[in-house]
Amino acid sequence: MLSLLVPFVAYNLILKFLDVASRPGDSEPGETLKLMWSDIFFNLGYVALFLGLFAVARRGPARRVVVVLFHAATLLVAIVTTLAHRYFQQTGATLDYGALVGLVPNLDEAGLVLSLGTVPLSDWLIYLTALLYAASGPWLLTRAVGWGRAWPGTCAAGADGRSFVGSLGLFLLALGFGSLSLLVGFGSTFADTPLAKDRFANVVLTAVEGEEKATVEENDSDADLSATNYSVMDAEETTAAEDEPDARPVSMPPAAGTVLALSPWTERRNVVLVHLESARAQSVTPYNEDLRTMPFLDQIAKSSLLAERAYVVVPRSSKGSTAVNCGVEPPHYPGPEFETGRIPSPCLGGLLKEQGYKTVYFQSVSDTANSNWDGVLARNFGYEEFYPPETMSREGFKTTNSFGYEEDIMLGPSEAWLINNGYNGPFMAQYFTGTGHYGYECVPNRYGYERFSDDEELDRYHNCLRMLDHFLENLFDQYRRLGLYDDTIFVLYGDHGEGFREHHGRYMHGDTIYEEGIRIPLIIHDPKRFQSGERVEGLSSQIDVLPTVLEMLGFEVENGEFPGYSLLHPPPEDRVIRVNCIADRKCMASIKGDEKYVYNYGKLPDEFFDLSEDPLEQNNLADERSQEEIDERREDLLAWRQRDDAEYGPVTFEGVPYQGAEE
Repeated sequence: MLSLLVPFVAYNLILKFLDVASRPGDSEPGETLKLMWSDIFFNLGYVALFLGLFAVARRGPARRVVVVLFHAATLLVAIVTTLAHRYFQQTGATLDYGALVGLVPNLDEAGLVLSLGTVPLSDWLIYLTALLYAASGPWLLTRAVGWGRAWPGTCAAGADGRSFVGSLGLFLLALGFGSLSLLVGFGSTFADTPLAKDRFANVVLTAVEGEEKATVEENDSDADLSATNYSVMDAEETTAAEDEPDARPVSMPPAAGTVLALSPWTERRNVVLVHLESARAQSVTPYNEDLRTMPFLDQIAKSSLLAERAYVVVPRSSKGSTAVNCGVEPPHYPGPEFETGRIPSPCLGGLLKEQGYKTVYFQSVSDTANSNWDGVLARNFGYEEFYPPETMSREGFKTTNSFGYEEDIMLGPSEAWLINNGYNGPFMAQYFTGTGHYGYECVPNRYGYERFSDDEELDRYHNCLRMLDHFLENLFDQYRRLGLYDDTIFVLYGDHGEGFREHHGRYMHGDTIYEEGIRIPLIIHDPKRFQSGERVEGLSSQIDVLPTVLEMLGFEVENGEFPGYSLLHPPPEDRVIRVNCIADRKCMASIKGDEKYVYNYGKLPDEFFDLSEDPLEQNNLADERSQEEIDERREDLLAWRQRDDAEYGPVTFEGVPYQGAEE
């Protein structure tokens, strides 16, 4: 027992201490202890529980059952604790049940937690050693010690009345300590309350809470929709709010029968979408002149339409593709965009195909790495042909992350397709890049290396963007060489940004609801327009791409209306941009003008920023705002999420109900 319990307790507490110590700012010893009390009580309760069980089951089949249970339970708790530690280190958020079950279907999230490329080898060795030891180490150790000391193979003592009395006391201690581990931190005003809970206890508790809420909602249609006791507007209030300017659901889709119609201004020009994986606005040269990561894109931007304040809806690749291709806000939970008929709007590829366009989708990301999802996604968007790296010659091309290859791998297939199809009528093509994705394994590469930052990981990320810039130059040269450039509209957009622990230690894009995670480049290049360069100064979104392209082509939309705005005109001044992070019910934000509100579902305090004065979001002004204003912004976000979920029908993933989304 000691050979497993002692290292088990030490491992759990050390991981928790590392998480507490990694928080921004200097922590006082008293604050550190506040955040660890729940873990201390949980581990004491765990120890007392198994001491009691072993005191009762001292021999025979019962003993063997308890031994197996002991190892299995310890291994389970150790795995959850390790995942929670990695999750916190990568995202700055605590792992709950909804996020845990979402790791299996959500490849981005699972990769975020488990990616070898972002975890030092020494850390992996520690994790694996701890888990292997929990599985078999004590068995080997006790037998080695027993053999050396000539211990008998079985216990000679039997269980007597005193063992049962002692066990009862231990069980009561276990119950007491376990209860304390659940109570500590709850109802506290301490800023990092979720971190004050033991990680395994938090997962179990959130699972129980989720089941209770689902039961309540099934029996009571008026049940509270908020996980933190805040009510969503009732039907009457929602109807009234939707009549106000921009209080309408931003995700209101067009009618299912929406079609395009010719107009006197229709020009059947080619359309090219270039998906810039993980490109955040602040790291690309057109948005940050002091950072020369993408000089070619900067050159193109000077004679393009550039949206200065473009935002994502959900910071995930498939969500960004859905918003851009289909002109509607994607679902906040995984799945529907990959299912046939679940996107509540015709997409640009399908609409243009009906107008005689040929459509093709290229990507440098391996489709097998994504369980063939991208091919399904391309088909749902209306693309007729789909070319992942598995259909291309990969000789001489390096992988730039665990998902795919350098973008130049697409140039050969692109040229062959354009020669065969590009001169026989208009076409629409998408190029899905992957080099900017986490891992950032693009140093060294065929285009050399440039030092951008003393932070090694950020430096590699910026070099990946530099490599992506060379691909853009090669792609544009290809279109010029083939004589297709002048008659093509190019849309270059980021799918989401990327965080490098600038806020609360949040990493990459999953739960990074701040500007580095959700503000993206959005540039529309037309050789026949914008020669002097035009800028969209108001708030814009990925859903604005489709209506902008349709207006540039001169098509009219019939039988419906897309929710975005054509960027050929200034967006409404009272527009509200709403954003949801990848892990549903983790964080949301709304932006009105320069004012940004962030709601973290109680896992962190509400935040309010003035982006005009504080673009890096360092000064939280929430305490200076009235509670009425904070409540109004929160209720607006919760109602928006509810409306968006409703547009996609039953909340499922691959046909299975998605855990937590029914709340």
